[in-house]
Amino acid sequence: MNRIMVMGVSAGVGKSTFARRLGELLEISVYHLDALYWKPEWEEASLEEFADDQQKIVSLDQWIIEGNYSNTYDIRVQNADTIIYLELPLIVCLYRVFKRWIQNIGKTRPDMGEGCKEKLDFQFLKFICTTYYPRKKKMETRLQAFKVTGSQKNIIMLKNKKEIRSYLETLSH
Repeated sequence: MNRIMVMGVSAGVGKSTFARRLGELLEISVYHLDALYWKPEWEEASLEEFADDQQKIVSLDQWIIEGNYSNTYDIRVQNADTIIYLELPLIVCLYRVFKRWIQNIGKTRPDMGEGCKEKLDFQFLKFICTTYYPRKKKMETRLQAFKVTGSQKNIIMLKNKKEIRSYLETLSH
């Protein structure tokens, strides 16, 4: 386990926190896609720039890349030896997004682009609610395809807080 993708069903599922903890346990650098994608003041990186930044990371011997961004999924999946997928109920994800917003009002989180102060708006909440179930279905299909093709990738699906906690505890021993 040297080149790890951490993905999740939605914002608020805990990808960043999980990846950070995993990186500490395995002593592997963690890269947050939000930090690569968002430039100061919420300006979006071009697809070319975003993809190039990821190509540089995946050329390294060890990495953990956290985030979804399906438009560059192939860059990461082709180079990953492990894919970890987190899935919690929609209500938990929404609760965590609100909690994160309250805890970080006026601040930029370490997993975000520089100068991107925490914000929460109707558009983002709508995005979470409208993409949750389609993304859940799509990820089941994507991950199942790896199993069917006999891929050499290690696929780990963690579908509740207990499984997530237990997985990290197992690695720490």
